[in-house]
Amino acid sequence: MKTALITGATSGIGKATAERLYKEGYRLVICGRRTKRLQDLQSAFGGGENCAILTFDVRDKKAVEDAIASLPVPFSDIDLLVNNAGNAHGLDPINTGSLEDWDAMMDINVKGLLYVSKAIIPSMVEKKAGHIINIGSIAGKEVYPNGNVYCASKHAVDAITKGMRIDLNAYGIRVGGIHPGLVETEFSEVRFKGDVERANTVYQGYKALQSEDIADIIAFVVSRPYHINIADLVVYPTAQASSTILKKGEN
Repeated sequence: MKTALITGATSGIGKATAERLYKEGYRLVICGRRTKRLQDLQSAFGGGENCAILTFDVRDKKAVEDAIASLPVPFSDIDLLVNNAGNAHGLDPINTGSLEDWDAMMDINVKGLLYVSKAIIPSMVEKKAGHIINIGSIAGKEVYPNGNVYCASKHAVDAITKGMRIDLNAYGIRVGGIHPGLVETEFSEVRFKGDVERANTVYQGYKALQSEDIADIIAFVVSRPYHINIADLVVYPTAQASSTILKKGEN
């Protein structure tokens, strides 16, 4: 049985990925900040026999290190790492952007990904096997108005993914990035700081991607024969052609 560690597993893409990989027979380590949600998910997976939970904030380097180091065998032998935790905060032009928002995006999207990866990669290197999937965004492929620092953080994720793939090639570790367009999750609610009405308008008038769509893609990517590494994958809803081009009015 393979073991997958998923960050940001309390909602959205992370939760859907955990559910899908559980169906595929993976042993799971699900991570997030909201303990109750993790516990509910663990219960849905039949308890702690095949699912461990770790509660930490990826921005806290020591908490990340301590949590992952606490994993008992066999959960400590990670075959698949899905770096999914990430957030957008605010949608402001650079001249009026919030320093707190900028810190949150860089700390979670970039440094958090690095902290978790640093804790997992040595064991993959030792056994000369493993698979890392970093969840990026189309914001890592282009820049849109008022996206400035969020786009910078996701460009960094794209660059880190490429760097990981190069550096870990000698150890037989697969590394890839998945970069979704508009996915209907709590993402916009977080970006607009709890303004549910404004967040909901983002997904009106067209059919957005669903978390389960990305989970299906992840399941496909990890199920390829080991000599195949899907290194870079961009996925849009059909209604979306770029970060600024979106056809509304039909589903």
